[in-house]
Amino acid sequence: MNGKIQEYLNNGAVVIDVRTVGEFSMGNVDGSLNIVLDTIPARIEELKKLGDQLIAVCRSGARSGTAADFLCDQGLDVINGGPWQNVAQFVK
Repeated sequence: MNGKIQEYLNNGAVVIDVRTVGEFSMGNVDGSLNIVLDTIPARIEELKKLGDQLIAVCRSGARSGTAADFLCDQGLDVINGGPWQNVAQFVK
């Protein structure tokens, strides 16, 4: 998975953090967007405009997996990056 994360980042993927605002404020991937999981269905058009590829992250990988599955079903190219720290290590 780490190779896929690096590939997506190299292609300019946008990182979306689906944790709560409180969780996001305690640490996040530089440049990531905080789009809380429950709000994703209402923000699908906004997400489609972010770029060709997305990486979803959260605390453990469960919520980002749910988000990635939903967004893939909507036709977006998105991967589950798992815990946000997993992706942060690749962001310079």
